[in-house]
Amino acid sequence: MKTWFSILFFLCAVFSISAQEIITADRYLRSVGENYTGVADYEARISIRSGNTDMHGVISFRNPSLLRIDFIEPANQVISFNGDTLTVYLPSPVNATLSQSVKGSSAGGASIATPQGLVLLTRNYNAAFVTGPDPEPIEEGSEEMVVKLRLTRRSVNEGFREIILDISPDTKLIRRIEGRTLTNNIVRMDFTGIMLNQGIPEQRFVYDSPSSANMYYNFLFNESE
Repeated sequence: MKTWFSILFFLCAVFSISAQEIITADRYLRSVGENYTGVADYEARISIRSGNTDMHGVISFRNPSLLRIDFIEPANQVISFNGDTLTVYLPSPVNATLSQSVKGSSAGGASIATPQGLVLLTRNYNAAFVTGPDPEPIEEGSEEMVVKLRLTRRSVNEGFREIILDISPDTKLIRRIEGRTLTNNIVRMDFTGIMLNQGIPEQRFVYDSPSSANMYYNFLFNESE
């Protein structure tokens, strides 16, 4: 179940992150953050790989903290975050709804899911270019070019040893996020077909899981923790 909090962290990081003069990795990262502050809403295709598990769907975001993923694979699975509560619906054969309140939590889920979340990343992680400020292939053999940043944790209290951000140089939008956990597991997210400021209505983020689903509360941690 901790995987879902890792996924939430990554998704929130996307929406919390153009300088014309690139001097340092920190400055470049901040310039990407400035670009994201103008995003009122966001929609894209998302692919998630965690271990040997692959998931695909559509992600929607509305500033400041409304987030939803409707999965195509696994079919009918949903992740929804309203700034206070993370909801995960797992369809048949599990048929379960997992609910976690993060309001006021020390886990920082609600605060990371805001444009100001980049401040937390820059405060808790050191930024460096993977090889340099010039665009390079997103992966070996690809013609798609990105700027690669490596974020390494400043404190042992952080949940990821490092985070790699692949940023499209033309749009200053995050194309891929890859994180290495404390147990050296890799979680990777790809974002394609990105559309900005389409006027996504707030109603899209209202999610009611099936009444037949079994409910499980505080599946990540207790509110008092």
